[in-house]
Amino acid sequence: MEVREQIFPIARIQRVLWCAWGLILAMSMAGQFSKYFLGHDTLKGLVVLTYVDYERNVPAYFSVCILFLASMTLLFITLQQRQRKLPHVWKWATLSAGMLFMSYDEGFQVHENWTTPTREMLGGEEWGIFHFAWVIPGMIIVGILGLFFLRFLIWLPKATRNRFLIAGTLFVVGSCFVDIAGGYYTEQCCMEHWNYSLLATLEEGMEMAGIITFIGACLTYARESFGDLRIRL
Repeated sequence: MEVREQIFPIARIQRVLWCAWGLILAMSMAGQFSKYFLGHDTLKGLVVLTYVDYERNVPAYFSVCILFLASMTLLFITLQQRQRKLPHVWKWATLSAGMLFMSYDEGFQVHENWTTPTREMLGGEEWGIFHFAWVIPGMIIVGILGLFFLRFLIWLPKATRNRFLIAGTLFVVGSCFVDIAGGYYTEQCCMEHWNYSLLATLEEGMEMAGIITFIGACLTYARESFGDLRIRL
């Protein structure tokens, strides 16, 4: 049996992911433009299939895939760190498990189940910027994780740390703060509106961009620390 080694071209992987990201956002916006300005609500299902704010469609499964890819990249780094007896193995493992859970959550919208209990705790009938109330426990979790990974971030090489911070900022701003703006707009107006679709696209686009940036940071760190990523076929 012939045994070959396949080297993963990091730059090409990133180009493919960014091109897919741009295409998905463009298709989503084209579908929403068709819906609100041309009067084509479905386009034979293409509007539902491509809109970033809907579940179990092309953008949703793309998010699931890139989060899973991030988890597997982190798992590879974890194993390499452990084999070389380098520090913070469990921090890398925690990140891998976290990305795997986020991939599952993206597929099944687990975090949205936090909205009703949080609203019940807040009370009242109007929630303003916290219309999507899951962002409250979400931001608390982000704060706790930030403290948990602080020493780990300081330990990372400067270039990797900066990429991680950029990726995290993109994801958190999109998933929490842009979502807050979307919740406020929904409270004041509605979700079925062109302006809301712009906010939803910005939110999901920033989340995807954060994950792709994070994947690139992890792949670059792995190559610089352990050499080219290879798979034996």
